[in-house]
Amino acid sequence: MDDHFDGPNADYDNPEIGEGVEVFAPTTYAGHFCRGEQFEGAAIVYGIGDTFLRRFDMDRHAFHRQTNMYYPFANFGDWEMANFLLQSNLSMREVDNYLSLSMTKKMPLSFWTAKELRGRIEDLPKGPCWKVRIVPTRHPTTNPVQLYWRDPLECIEALFNHPFYAGKMDYSPFRVFTAAERVMRVYSEWMSSDGAWDLQTKVPAGSTLCGVILSSDKTNITNVCGGKVAHPLLISLANIRMNVRNKGSSHAFLLTALMPIAEFIYPVTRIRSVLEAHLFHACLDFVLEPLKKAAQFGRMMADPLGNETLRQLESIPCDPDDVEAYFDACAQFRLSGVSRPFWRDWLLSDPHRFLTPECLHHWHRMSWDHDVKWCKCALGSEELDFRFSLLPPITGLRQFKSGITKLKQVGGRTQRDVQRYLVVVIAGAAHPDVVAAVRALTEFRYLAQAPAITEEGCEKIAAALAEFHHYKQAIIDGGLRRGDQSGSILEHWEIPKLELLQSVVPSISQVGSVLQWSADTTEHAHIEVVKDPASRTNNKDYSSQICHHLDRIEKCRMFDTAVRLRGTAEAGSSSSAVEHDGDQSDGEVDHAVDDVDEAEAAVLNDLWAPKQSRSDFFEIAAKLLASTTLSSSPLRTFVRGSTAFHLNFRPAVRRLSVDAAAEKFAIPDLRSALGDYLALYNCLGRRIRPFGGARQSAQDIPLPFEYLQIWYKVRIQQRVYHDRASTASAYTIHAQPPNGHWKYGRYDAAILQVDEGHDWPDSGLTGHAVVEVRLIMRPRPPKGINVPWANRFLVYVRRFNVVNVEPSTHLHVLKRAVRASGSYFGDVFPLDQISSFAHVVPRFGETADKRLTYMNSFHASQSFYLNRYFDKDFFYTTNH
Repeated sequence: MDDHFDGPNADYDNPEIGEGVEVFAPTTYAGHFCRGEQFEGAAIVYGIGDTFLRRFDMDRHAFHRQTNMYYPFANFGDWEMANFLLQSNLSMREVDNYLSLSMTKKMPLSFWTAKELRGRIEDLPKGPCWKVRIVPTRHPTTNPVQLYWRDPLECIEALFNHPFYAGKMDYSPFRVFTAAERVMRVYSEWMSSDGAWDLQTKVPAGSTLCGVILSSDKTNITNVCGGKVAHPLLISLANIRMNVRNKGSSHAFLLTALMPIAEFIYPVTRIRSVLEAHLFHACLDFVLEPLKKAAQFGRMMADPLGNETLRQLESIPCDPDDVEAYFDACAQFRLSGVSRPFWRDWLLSDPHRFLTPECLHHWHRMSWDHDVKWCKCALGSEELDFRFSLLPPITGLRQFKSGITKLKQVGGRTQRDVQRYLVVVIAGAAHPDVVAAVRALTEFRYLAQAPAITEEGCEKIAAALAEFHHYKQAIIDGGLRRGDQSGSILEHWEIPKLELLQSVVPSISQVGSVLQWSADTTEHAHIEVVKDPASRTNNKDYSSQICHHLDRIEKCRMFDTAVRLRGTAEAGSSSSAVEHDGDQSDGEVDHAVDDVDEAEAAVLNDLWAPKQSRSDFFEIAAKLLASTTLSSSPLRTFVRGSTAFHLNFRPAVRRLSVDAAAEKFAIPDLRSALGDYLALYNCLGRRIRPFGGARQSAQDIPLPFEYLQIWYKVRIQQRVYHDRASTASAYTIHAQPPNGHWKYGRYDAAILQVDEGHDWPDSGLTGHAVVEVRLIMRPRPPKGINVPWANRFLVYVRRFNVVNVEPSTHLHVLKRAVRASGSYFGDVFPLDQISSFAHVVPRFGETADKRLTYMNSFHASQSFYLNRYFDKDFFYTTNH
């Protein structure tokens, strides 16, 4: 079970946010300017509160740190060694062994044993403190029930006060519209939702709404030593923007409790689970009491919908202590048998809001448990696996060389990868209505995972779900829905995860983009806050040792942040003082403050930002352009429009004649195509070249060059469709001639711009062509001659014609374009006319040819699909 309680579980604060509060309102949606409005009178700054560094200075050892900032350590080197040892995977014995080395003893350290080191950590400034209590139960358990917890309000305050999140939080609700007329809403962050706006109206004027996110899920600590299980309760702040909060490296989810896992001694098995639910709610009720008091302080009005379940519980004429009878009485309301749910006295909390849809378990798991099984029954395991094995590989994405039906321990990443190909794999083999049903669910999931969704987008999501219901009977009629154990045909649609899909569209308006509530981040957080600490224990009393370990690690992180920020601030103050001592004319700008802010931001990013980020070719190209003088050798990393290109500095083939390249890459008209390109270049210059027309140049046309530089691949990168300030993952386009592994060569597909009036991604496929990239090259002019056409990289591509859009798959059906002579329709274009990578998949028909492999299927086919599901941004672009 994985529960997520988000924004509507809200507290409010009369804030002392401090200086420089930034109230954020997005201004763009998918690259277009948007109009927005803020909630007036919210998040008023009443004064300067206790900032992160001020709290550091109020610590009980602050007096000692006036002379030694690293107290209780001797100096920076002493602290650096301590921090390294404490955050390493070394056990106490291994630390002792390291400190006893003769080389180590030569270091001027202030500690010489692991125990002494841990003792010094206790003198560091504290965060939220861990506590433990024995939880009484009405029914006996095998062991005493222990609850480890810390104040959730202190955890929220620690997040709200953390310097890394400055400028990355929203303090007041806002509304965004796609145009000045304010007709079409855009939902993204929680603060952009109607739910946050409604909650703000129910709290006192000037208050800051704090959305509390709680995540609870059991997780295995170890598969050995009895298979221990932990039940962490994580907490975060919905005000932190999703692109920051959902990164595991941001540490935006804190462990606030380890829920007890009790074994009740009760003869009826099903009632034991009811007793466990009672205990879970009782512990939550206790742990979350500070948050409830924070909500009550504002005397906020309870949502009437939130009281419906409570009225049902009150109407049950049965003693809750009679567990079995009460459980049976709750059945008519479909309630769990818990008489005192933890949220009953939490004002403004409403289960229909705080139990949000969740992508990982609700959607991706459903696709694997149901969609894939329907396809397996429709095609058979062998055919389904074979068709998956034939798919042209995409560099960076998983390739299913052995199919999917025999995969073990399938996680969320694999489930997503299967969704990229499922529709194209079953097309032509399953009944068209079955294909349409699977495709409709795929479109539903893709549309609902957008980080920003308009009201029109909500209508498309609802339409996709309605389309599935329209076609789903074909799954029943084909006998594709079957029981997991018995394998018998099921003729009903009693699937809880399918029923939950009905709540997605209403949730978007209430809590913003559903993507931000995915359990991916919290599942990853389990590794950091539970599994890693448990691996460093002695396999006894896990809960206590996990809490002690987290306490030490958090102290180290916060102390390291504080001393580095303090050092930066002091260095900036010294620099500023020196500058002010000199002569400074009136009106001269003092950049000292800006320099300090930049230095502090660099420190925070170094400590808290992701250590390994994807390559940003846009940034690299900008730096190269700013630092490089224009020369005859073009930059290998460059940008045109919304696409960045990156070529290896050294070509795969440094010098090859045009005729030899034509033979090597099987392009008989390469010379004449280059002649046509040069003729048009003289006419059009650097403008977009169209695709089409008869060949003008002869096969033996003399060219002003004889040799080519050749690359076998180019990496291209684009901006994220819904956030043009962010970069998406890069894709690799291969144009590799035949070799020992690829008998017919490896040639990937791409989207080529052919109309200057239509840009990618705003125009979708309009003004673009789907092409096969056959050669990536650069002409080599004779030495001593500098000509403009030599400063551009070129590609030879072959065009696909769009036959139609298939109704069942919503995919473009392609065929190879040919000239009147019967030869393939190819031409030479500047490399920068390519707009995107494209995944073109052969149409396998009812049964795939057994002679095919993933290395020859593309070469041997004449009919193809343009797979728009391989990438969500590509899907959004082509979904116009």
